[in-house]
Amino acid sequence: MTDTAIKPAPINHWLNGKLTPGTSGRSARVFNPATGEVQGLVDLASVEEIGAAVEAATAAAARWRTVPLSRRAEIMFRFRALLDAGRDDLARILTREHGKVHADALGEIARGIENVDFACGIPNLLKGGYSEGASTGVDVYSIQQPLGVVAGITPFNFPAMVPLWMIANALACGNAFILKPSEKDPSASLFIADLLQRAGLPDGVFTVIHGDKVAVDAILEHPGIAAVSFVGSTPIARYIYRKGTEHGKRVQALGGAKNHMLVLPDADVSMAADAAVSAAYGSAGERCMAISVVLAVGDVADELVDAIASRLPALKVGPGSDAANEMGPLISREHRDKVAGYIGSAAGQGAKIVVDGREQQFAGNGFFLGVSLLDHVTPDMDAYRDEIFGPVLCVVRVPSYEAGLKLINDNEFGNGTAIFTRDGGAARQFQFDCQVGMVGVNVPIPVPVAYYSFGGWKASLFGDTHMYGPDGIKFYTRTKVITSRWPDPASSRVDLGFPQNR
Repeated sequence: MTDTAIKPAPINHWLNGKLTPGTSGRSARVFNPATGEVQGLVDLASVEEIGAAVEAATAAAARWRTVPLSRRAEIMFRFRALLDAGRDDLARILTREHGKVHADALGEIARGIENVDFACGIPNLLKGGYSEGASTGVDVYSIQQPLGVVAGITPFNFPAMVPLWMIANALACGNAFILKPSEKDPSASLFIADLLQRAGLPDGVFTVIHGDKVAVDAILEHPGIAAVSFVGSTPIARYIYRKGTEHGKRVQALGGAKNHMLVLPDADVSMAADAAVSAAYGSAGERCMAISVVLAVGDVADELVDAIASRLPALKVGPGSDAANEMGPLISREHRDKVAGYIGSAAGQGAKIVVDGREQQFAGNGFFLGVSLLDHVTPDMDAYRDEIFGPVLCVVRVPSYEAGLKLINDNEFGNGTAIFTRDGGAARQFQFDCQVGMVGVNVPIPVPVAYYSFGGWKASLFGDTHMYGPDGIKFYTRTKVITSRWPDPASSRVDLGFPQNR
């Protein structure tokens, strides 16, 4: 079926509590990755449309910050209930626009709901400190206040979860939020917007503005936006951080990853193989916490590679609309072809292709690629150096724990890592030694629970705070310290000396 065989549906902005058609005259095609069909045309905002959105959000923020914490929490609880009730409908949107299978989509939504759970505790999370009698007749206390209008720029690979990482805390803290989702799969953001309105969020407090680089730059440059959160590739994260901070904004920008799983000779090989397959190929490898490199120490390598390879023929790859499938397509034809190119380049540079995903055949015009396993990969190969972001797992053979650790620490990225071993001492040493932000011990995808915070080190993070959890509350508020005295007027006098606390 060709792109012209179906009529693409318009995908509009969400402004002031309703769907609003764009006025820029520009749009982008939204594909169904499983069929290759164009199913939507998403509006792309102009600079002027960003300005109008900020103006509306600014007015809404002034009112929203005065809403009592108990009322904000009540809205978050209602939103959480609606999100829970609508998770199947939202999952179908993710499958249709992103391509992930239904079970994977439900898992993404579940992790997003955890962040709403955390934000429901906002009355407790925003408690300040109080010191009575810091000096004679003087009390000192701190309060956390919202920033005003904040924005989020989110990636295609988690169109529901990553926005929820940002939205829940930002709104609960009293900010107005402008979301610029990926133009590749934008409809999940509109579903969330509708639920927030039904939960009682006032119009204008949450905005969805679709767009490309024009919209991104307008967000980064607009003086009315106080802070920007971003998740995406490292080159873009670096750009977002530099440009945003140049314009006086608070910025947290999460970048790319090259996550290693270190498997020691004493590891349970069956468990490690299951973990490697799950972590490498889930969501077609399109996630920043995917394991893309297995570091096999010593004699475990042959057995481990055989164990991983033996599991791959059983993986069911196909449209996410079929509940029997475990992995769906990649997001676009161009990305699929780019990922496939790494398989060929690895072979040309000396790697052994154990399983070649390019050989698997799929009916139709979807953006499918089978799973690939590459052995004898070395650190100088493109498949090792680059973030492939697809269903390709590289095995690097190393002689020792120390050699594996060195590769992890020398890598430019420091997002996530894991160690598989039965040795508690080795695991404890690893968590101490590795220069990575999120560490798993016999856990291949160590995504923190919502009451901790998500974020890497090195080129995987630009900014001073991680995403969601306690760092999220910190990022979306600023602290004000009040020093107060209520003295007897008769004791008042002029004192030009530096204030004393005794």
